[in-house]
Amino acid sequence: MSDQRPIEPRQPADPPRRTRILAIANQKGGVGKTTTTINLATALAAAGEQVLLIDLDPQGNASTGLGLSRNDRANGTYSLLLEDEAAPGTIRQTYIPNLSLIPADPDLAGAEIELVALPHRESRLRDALGSLLAANQHSIVLIDCPPSLTLLTLNALVAADAVLVPLQCEFFALEGLSQLMHTIELVRRNLNTTLRLHGIVLTMFDRRNNLSDLVAADARGFFGEKVYETVIPRNIRVSEAPSHGKPVILYDFRSPGAQAYVRLAHEFLQRERAARAPETAA
Repeated sequence: MSDQRPIEPRQPADPPRRTRILAIANQKGGVGKTTTTINLATALAAAGEQVLLIDLDPQGNASTGLGLSRNDRANGTYSLLLEDEAAPGTIRQTYIPNLSLIPADPDLAGAEIELVALPHRESRLRDALGSLLAANQHSIVLIDCPPSLTLLTLNALVAADAVLVPLQCEFFALEGLSQLMHTIELVRRNLNTTLRLHGIVLTMFDRRNNLSDLVAADARGFFGEKVYETVIPRNIRVSEAPSHGKPVILYDFRSPGAQAYVRLAHEFLQRERAARAPETAA
């Protein structure tokens, strides 16, 4: 996003679709973004949703967290963005029922530089997903964004219906949130008029620490009902699970972290149903 050349907005006439696309974004690293993406996707799949997780982070941690080795990640999100690869050809079915993955292939680290020279560089992901959305194979698409505001993140925001923001319960996380909200508003005005803030999820909440309560109170005071009631606690099982290539929900279902993500998925679906109610009535 540091490139100063004007961005060419393009709003293709996409057909009506049931699929909901959410970007999981926060430009600050270490806030539980990928962990939230993996475990929310797993819990939603367990609830019967057909979920597609798109790993748009060059680090590829979401792919690792779902047990996909680096040798098996060719023809993933890099191919989707830069090689005009049809979306269905990049999808892998994970070992988790109802959960599919488009992995971050090794070349994705260079995509940022290559995208700059391409036409419509900010809407490559949206355009690539067109055939997938038309086929209506998935009810929910979650995009795991890089921990920075780059062209990759911009592609996710242009492709998404809404943004879900994991917010670490620490002071500096609140400072960075204002920059992300400004970016979301710029994208909404210029590139994706339907983009909205879906919600904010408080992560790494430590009930023994007064700072967690203060950050939660500040977030709820400013964003109101956009902040999820469910909070994700600090939990060693959540940290251990990725090294086993599993979401914490499968690694230790009874752990406080796993149970929190199950509740988060339930609240997520409640919010989605409430959001669709006016559309259905109309």
